[in-house]
Amino acid sequence: MYDVAIIWDWISFAVRWLHVITAMAWIGSSFYFIALDLGLNRNIEGSADGEEWQVHGGGFYHIQKYLVAPEAMPE
Repeated sequence: MYDVAIIWDWISFAVRWLHVITAMAWIGSSFYFIALDLGLNRNIEGSADGEEWQVHGGGFYHIQKYLVAPEAMPE
């Protein structure tokens, strides 16, 4: 019976930390998308609402935001 209580405590501990780490990831991704929206260049031609260039990990990313689905999805 004592072993079950110890196992239950460890499971509770692991779930709490998983919850904390998940919350930090969620908040971090929210800040990323807020920064992404604030940094969009809105003065572009075409049907996109905005675009942004980013450099990360040695690669270049060209991001375009559409308010509705574009006419054709990129391949």
